[in-house]
Amino acid sequence: MAIADIKAFSELAKTDAELKEKLVACMKLREILNLAKEYGFELDEVELYPPNEPQFTEEQLSEKMAKALLRV
Repeated sequence: MAIADIKAFSELAKTDAELKEKLVACMKLREILNLAKEYGFELDEVELYPPNEPQFTEEQLSEKMAKALLRV
């Protein structure tokens, strides 16, 4: 279920301009997890990292978080 929650949060961030802006501003994983919680999502930190399939795009994340979560 955690991957589905991450995907749902990511999809919401694509359509909600305010959330998108807040997500890009996150510089730490804890900030992303807290932001998700604000929007009603319980994300599992472990599920965000490879080898799991990335649920966010590079454009959705700060450069620092993209490097950590997407291995770019």
